[in-house]
Amino acid sequence: MESKSIYRQFYNKLIIATSLFIITLSFIFYEYARSTVYDDIQENMLGQAKQIQKNYISFDKFTSVKTQFQTIDVVKNSELQEIKFFNYQMGGKYYIKLLYPFNLENKEFLQIIKNISLERELLYSVIFKNLFILAIPGFILMLLYSLVVSKSLLKPIMQINKKLANMDEHSLSQIDTKDLPIEFHSLANSINSLTNRIGTYVKFKKELFIGAAHELKTPLAVMKLKNEVTLKKKREIEQYEETLRLTIKSIDDMNIMISSILDIGRTEGAQFEQTTEIDLVEYIKKKANDYRMLSAQKNIIITFFSNVNHLNTSIQLTLFNQILQNFVQNAIKFTPNEKTIDIRLRKTKKEIIITVTDEGIGIDENIDLFAPFKRVGNQSGVGLGLFLAKNAADALRANISIKNREDGKSGCVAKLILNNTSKND
Repeated sequence: MESKSIYRQFYNKLIIATSLFIITLSFIFYEYARSTVYDDIQENMLGQAKQIQKNYISFDKFTSVKTQFQTIDVVKNSELQEIKFFNYQMGGKYYIKLLYPFNLENKEFLQIIKNISLERELLYSVIFKNLFILAIPGFILMLLYSLVVSKSLLKPIMQINKKLANMDEHSLSQIDTKDLPIEFHSLANSINSLTNRIGTYVKFKKELFIGAAHELKTPLAVMKLKNEVTLKKKREIEQYEETLRLTIKSIDDMNIMISSILDIGRTEGAQFEQTTEIDLVEYIKKKANDYRMLSAQKNIIITFFSNVNHLNTSIQLTLFNQILQNFVQNAIKFTPNEKTIDIRLRKTKKEIIITVTDEGIGIDENIDLFAPFKRVGNQSGVGLGLFLAKNAADALRANISIKNREDGKSGCVAKLILNNTSKND
């Protein structure tokens, strides 16, 4: 298959467009010249007819004239009442015939027939000769212009390509739109947005690997040290049991961490999940009922409100559920007993906004909670939940945020903003 080239396509299209323009202009010029020549001939024939009518008083005194290029005669025509011109071809030659009223009472018309074959041939030869003379330098100029314009249009693309070719995950940089034509700003901004996301992803991956190594190394070191101390001398059975219980607890904590790291891999795999058609209002309502079983242990009330009764949309459920579940689980974890968690859905023209509001201790907004292994307060946890939620939101092309409440109450608001692709009016 022949490779496609924007440069070649634009070059060819510009040549075709310019050629069509020259051809069209030539036809317009030809029609204008032909019309001008024919008008001059008809005007001369009309002037000749007027002069003949002025000099001849009657039909009887008129003498027919016939030459190689012109025939003048008086004929009768009962159908005409005015001056009439006719163009016709006969015997390979072209003629213009004029019927000029000579004596309307007797239906007499002066007939002048002029052979215009010579003028027509001259018109053709002059037009096409001049056209050919103009076409050659015009075509050359067109080729040069096409080359210059094509290269000027490709120059910004080559600049962007050169910039991208020198990038890798360790040296990401922004494309400066200052030196680019305005038509390429959208492309450059999209690439800059992509490189920002890649940079954030690479940064978080590095933090994840370093954090995972640290989080696994610390309990292993504690277990090793505790076991070594225990084995240095004989101890009571209760002390051995305590050491084993601490070891088992550390192993359980590491298993939780490993499961969270595996969840990251599952989240990345879920990015390729097919979208599912659901009623988002009914789906969240059902999930809220499920979460009430978890909150019942702390006598926490979970409420759900939506500004629409139904919201049919397409979404990757695994990714969406990862975010919603993390928001609600964090809210339950940090909300004191017998308090309330509000889940709200609000549909606007362009967005679907889902918020989970708790009555917990709030957050430090200066900390990047979406970085891996970031923990809040003294609650247990690995610190990967929000990191997973952020990755899921990026895959959904959505935005998530967590901020403290602004109504004067303690707690925070976790927000998910999706693009509105619903089929509801």
